[in-house]
Amino acid sequence: MGRFRVTVDTGGTFSDFVYVDEDSRAVTIAKVPSTPDDPSRAILAGVDLLIAKGVDPADIRYFCHGTTVGTNALLEGKGVRTGLIVTEGFRGIYEVQEQSRPHGAQIFDIFYDKPAMLVPQSRTGEAHERVSFEGEILIPLDEEKIRATLRQLKGKEIVSLAVCLLFSFLTPQHERRIREIALEEMPDCSVSLSSEIVPQIREYYRLSTTVINAYLQPILARYIDNLEGRLVGAGIVTPQKYIMQSNGGMSTFAATAKKAVATVLSGPAGGIVASMQACRTTPYNNLITFDMGGTSCDVALIKDGEPSIASRGKIDGRDIALPMIEINTVSAGGGTLARTDKFGTLEVGPQSAGAQPGPACYGRGGTQPTITDCNLALGYLGEDNFLGGQMKLDRSAAREAIDRHVAKPLGIDTETAAEGVVRIINVKMQEAIKAISTMRGHDLRDFMLLAFGGAGPLHAGAMAQALGMAGVIVPLYPGVYSAMGLVMSDVKHDYIRSRLTPLARLTEADINAVFTELAKDARSELQDEGFAMESIVLEASLDLRYAGQGYEVTLPCDLELATGGIARLRADFDARHKEMFGHTAPDEAVEIVSYRLRGVGRVPPVDLPKYQPQGVSLADALRETRQARFDGRLLDCPVYQRERLDVGISFDGPAVVDQLDCTTIVFPGQHAKVDEYRNIIITAKS
Repeated sequence: MGRFRVTVDTGGTFSDFVYVDEDSRAVTIAKVPSTPDDPSRAILAGVDLLIAKGVDPADIRYFCHGTTVGTNALLEGKGVRTGLIVTEGFRGIYEVQEQSRPHGAQIFDIFYDKPAMLVPQSRTGEAHERVSFEGEILIPLDEEKIRATLRQLKGKEIVSLAVCLLFSFLTPQHERRIREIALEEMPDCSVSLSSEIVPQIREYYRLSTTVINAYLQPILARYIDNLEGRLVGAGIVTPQKYIMQSNGGMSTFAATAKKAVATVLSGPAGGIVASMQACRTTPYNNLITFDMGGTSCDVALIKDGEPSIASRGKIDGRDIALPMIEINTVSAGGGTLARTDKFGTLEVGPQSAGAQPGPACYGRGGTQPTITDCNLALGYLGEDNFLGGQMKLDRSAAREAIDRHVAKPLGIDTETAAEGVVRIINVKMQEAIKAISTMRGHDLRDFMLLAFGGAGPLHAGAMAQALGMAGVIVPLYPGVYSAMGLVMSDVKHDYIRSRLTPLARLTEADINAVFTELAKDARSELQDEGFAMESIVLEASLDLRYAGQGYEVTLPCDLELATGGIARLRADFDARHKEMFGHTAPDEAVEIVSYRLRGVGRVPPVDLPKYQPQGVSLADALRETRQARFDGRLLDCPVYQRERLDVGISFDGPAVVDQLDCTTIVFPGQHAKVDEYRNIIITAKS
């Protein structure tokens, strides 16, 4: 036995594991039913699977986890009781937000309501203090008043406290002193400071991000502490234990426990990292990632091999001002429920059967039909080979659920009902793809659909056909692809400093001085986490805008600008603005709004191997033939076992490809081929 890396991505239905033997480069995978009440139980079950094969726990040298603990607490409104301290006279910032409703369909929703505040006015206190826009202390902090305010909040039984004062990103002393006083008055209270969580301009976004961190931090810290204890109890004592972040990088257990808000897209981000590997091992650099799991579907756009990174985003309508991979999520998964309402209208989602009781065909007490039940009824899934035969599906239970809740109320047969449900969920997912592609000026004919997740390859072929895409890529381990991405991730920390200054007033030395300070912090943190200097990479960028604009453009730049660097920055900004918005203003003044630095701790890569043809014929991969329904027609479909498909083999649809972690459907009119990395490449039949 060699040294192992273990990664796990916890989903709503299954927790996905990837085990990599660093010595032999052998990769094995597993799927374990999720335990939503305590996700660490499923994680230990997956670790025990590896230990049961004879691996010494001490040889597990690396562990990384994509978690949905914080995300679920935010979406379900199950965070802790939180208080908020703001500058006196500005308690309305959180409630007013941006004074407008979001863009998109909500503009036309006359019943639109903003998300409820995580901290109501009754738990919001004011600090008598004031800092100017230049960072000068105009009014010192009144410590007696803030102590009295904190005592009032203590009486309201708060568990966590968010502190967001005006211009604290320039002068953080008042926030730090409030924390000291708060811990004197409430020793067990968690305190989140905006000057540490997101030290940047714009009070509302800074406040919203800090409040979310305070709302989630005790929950995630408790979960991480519990998980650490379980792992150590199992004999896994390596210090290399990480949690995936929304920016596509990892962070240590300790750092994550302090900055919970950075994990809200932890799970989906792993799949995007793995997708960048697909760009390097296939001829395709333009991808739409399509991650369909048990409860949700996540899509993202990769252009020229790089994902789109936003400086801020929204989760369930709530603003988070941290760098994150742009991922569009919809409630569409294998466990999504279908039903008819009292008016006889077919509804699909957003509710999900989850891990318990799960789809009706799982035999765990579920009675309502799900997408998985419909795929089984249509013949896309088989009863005897789910999870490699480890789990038997009940087709009669699936049909009965579809009959009772959809087919009979609509007066149609079971298969027509099942096909209708699948079409509806496909349209929902197509709209999610359009939102990140065609609605932003991209031509989907230039993009391949990279399908993964337990249900992604089941639906991808139909989606690509309907959207006119170039084709579909199904990687070797699609059902655990997000966990695979965790193996390939580096440690990443983001730093920001807002300094609103006209570019013309600055010299290269002025800009370099700010980046030098940020670089010192980045190197220090990564070295504390065990990274040698040669393994540390720093990536600098600037938020720039034309003077007076309400938005910025983030522009990569050199960590140290040479002579003439400012002139190049100005030219690059004009060009980027033209590219993004179709116009430029070369005679207008440009301002630097914020300085950004990403510190990257390089983890030794695990490259997937190339495979050589073994001379196995297509007939050798055939497991059975069964009927499946396509557009109202029952067709005979060969069912191939993925593990037996040799490099270079090709075949036409309709066909089914089964493997341990998922099933792939090649639809009529499509052609599939296995490449040297054992990806299945599906294109239109010529």
